Amino acid sequence: MTNSIYLAVRKSMPAKLRDFRDKFLVTSLLRKDVASNGPAWLPLVLVLGAISAVAYADHLVVSISLVYLYILPLAVGAIFLRKWASYILIVISVLLHDSFSQRPIHPEMRAFDNLGAMVCFAIVVYFIRRYMAQREALAKTVRQQRDDLVQDVKLAAQVQRLFLPSGKPDIAGLEVAGMMHAARGVGGDYYDYIPVDAHITQFVVADVAGKGVPAALLMSATAAAMRTEANHDRNMLQQVERLNAGIRAVSDDERYVTLLIAEIDTNKRTIHYVNCGHNPALLFRAKTGTLTLMSSSCPPIGLSPEEICDLDSADLSPNDVLVFYTDGVTEAENRSGEEFGLERLSAVVRAGSSLSAKDLTTDIFNKAADFCSEVGFYDDVTILVVKCLFGAPSPATP
Repeated sequence: MTNSIYLAVRKSMPAKLRDFRDKFLVTSLLRKDVASNGPAWLPLVLVLGAISAVAYADHLVVSISLVYLYILPLAVGAIFLRKWASYILIVISVLLHDSFSQRPIHPEMRAFDNLGAMVCFAIVVYFIRRYMAQREALAKTVRQQRDDLVQDVKLAAQVQRLFLPSGKPDIAGLEVAGMMHAARGVGGDYYDYIPVDAHITQFVVADVAGKGVPAALLMSATAAAMRTEANHDRNMLQQVERLNAGIRAVSDDERYVTLLIAEIDTNKRTIHYVNCGHNPALLFRAKTGTLTLMSSSCPPIGLSPEEICDLDSADLSPNDVLVFYTDGVTEAENRSGEEFGLERLSAVVRAGSSLSAKDLTTDIFNKAADFCSEVGFYDDVTILVVKCLFGAPSPATP
């Protein structure tokens, strides 16, 4: 038992000594950022190897002094090594030059030559280290600003999600599912479903021109305006006019919002909608298997002082499916630059018309994601699916 313990300790000692050497003897000589990247021994080997090569050349050449050649390894050492190690190398270099140089010189001149070399080396190392310190400070500031920006974007994404509906809505006669995928952490897409009364529900899908934080800010303004409109009358044409005035007040001429507002009456089995420059929603007719496009009838919100629109309507039947989406779906591109397109989207809707609203939403997103998997989504993606269950029990009913 004792011999076994002794052998085990003996075998483990070299490994521990190697770890001690690597951790304390090598990395302690290097700057922190250098020691944490790549093999720790490489910079030290390069510097010491270069100094040895210069010392050997200085020993062979007698006609002239090669002391100035030490500047190169010392400069490299100033970049990679800690401050104290860099200045110790200066002393080592001067001692090597004094010991190995075979050039005949008066002792007083030799002392002056060594002192002058040491001063010159120290000046070179000082300015290089000062430059490296400024560079490290700048890199640290940039990293801090980047981390702060990432944290701010994450916080903005959390706030943005508060504007989106959470949970599955309990709407008698309708099965609803929606999702929004931001291409850059925060996005300019928005969707919502707002109950008007026991039988009428308003659905909204919007897409702000642009991407990232500017689009997200305007999206938040649009969402707040829509929530404010929930307390007004339900004349959708007047809603659009007020939204247009509100968006123009907080944006410039280059920012606008495409918007589709629809109201579904489950008693009358009808849908009324206004499409303001948005992608045409798809209405799948379960009886005939045909698709109807709910196309645009007016320009996007925020482009012109007046918004003159038409109110369109359609009848709905049991098992009909409505698909609202933003252009991030249809404009998703593969590696060849080909878009997912309305035809592929229509095919996915036809094939998945028997699925639940949630499953169809997931299927559309997955098909588009697979199509552009090599390059990823370039724009925000929003999908809202409404399935008509007239005459069937409510999804919330056991």
